[in-house]
Amino acid sequence: MQESWKPSADLKALRQRALMLERIRAFFVEKKVLEVETPLLCSATGTDPQLDFFSSFYHCEPKNKQMFLQTSPEFAMKRLLAAGSGSIFQICKAFRNAEVGRFHNPEFSILEWYRVDFTLDQLMDEVVELVAKVNGHPLNKVQKISYKNVFEQVTGLNPLVFCQQSYAEYADKNGIKDAVLLCEDDHSMWLDFIFSYKVQPSLESQMLCMVYGYPAIQSSLARINKQNPLVSDRFEVFIRGIEIGNGFFELSDVIEQEQRFDQENKVRKKKGLAVVIKDDKFLAALRSGLPDCSGVALGLDRLLMTVCSTESLADVIAFPFGRA
Repeated sequence: MQESWKPSADLKALRQRALMLERIRAFFVEKKVLEVETPLLCSATGTDPQLDFFSSFYHCEPKNKQMFLQTSPEFAMKRLLAAGSGSIFQICKAFRNAEVGRFHNPEFSILEWYRVDFTLDQLMDEVVELVAKVNGHPLNKVQKISYKNVFEQVTGLNPLVFCQQSYAEYADKNGIKDAVLLCEDDHSMWLDFIFSYKVQPSLESQMLCMVYGYPAIQSSLARINKQNPLVSDRFEVFIRGIEIGNGFFELSDVIEQEQRFDQENKVRKKKGLAVVIKDDKFLAALRSGLPDCSGVALGLDRLLMTVCSTESLADVIAFPFGRA
C-alpha cells in the first residue's frame, strides 16, 4: 500500500509507449490521413449490450444533463466523415465500466481510424503495415482466415447456423462451465463463449492473425456482406492470441442502424441493463450521408503489451485502475 503512488510500468515500457505514439503519427502523416479530436464526454453513448459505460451529470442550472464517457470515439468520428473530413485517425482515451484485469482497464488508450473508399481487405493490409511500423520491423506469420473456417477447424461446429443442442454438447464435453445457464438460446453469446474459450487460444502461435467474416448476428456497426447475408463485413485483429482490434466496412444505412439500436436496447432490457437513448446526432450524420469507408479501432495498451512481451496491462500503463 505504501508503494501504490509509484507507477506499475517501468520507465523502459513508458519510453516504448512514447515511441509507439511517435511511430503511429508518422505513419499517418506519411499517408496524409488527418489527425482529429472528438469529445470523450458526450450527451449519448452506444447501445451495445456487451459494453457497460460510465455516466456523469453536468450541473449548470437550468441545463442539468446526464452525460456519458465514450466507450469509443466512433460516433463523433463518423459525424466528421459525414461532414466531408476525408480519411481520419484519432489517438485518445476510451472508458468501459466493469472491465478490469490482465487485459482490461476501465480507462484505456485507443487508436481509431477510418479510410474513405477503402475495402475491408485494403484496411486489413494497412493494419499489418501499422503493426509492423510500431514493432520497427516486418512481420512474419501474418494470417487471414474466415471466422467460419477457424471456428469449424477448432470446434467442428457451424457458427453461422445455430444449433443449441450441438453447442451445449460441445460445451459440456470441453468443460466450458455455466455456458448452458448463461447463454440459453442466445446464439451470439454462445459464439462469444466458445470462441473465447476454445478458438482464440488456438491463435496464440500466430504473430498476427486477422479473423474476418464474423456472423451477421455479431455485425455491430458493420455492413452485412452482399454475397452472404449470414456474414458481416467485419474483422478482428489478434496478436499471439490477444485481441487487439476490431474493424468494419461501415454501415451507412440510417434505417438499418436505428433498427439495430432498437434491437440492442431490447436485449439490454431483457438482461436488466439500462436502456440507452439513441444518439440522434450520429443518426442525423448517417441520414445526411456517410461516405463508403472502412474503419478499425486498436487497443494501444494491448498492442504495447505485445511489443514489450509483457503479461499484463499493468506492465505498460503508468497508473492502472488499482493505482489511479
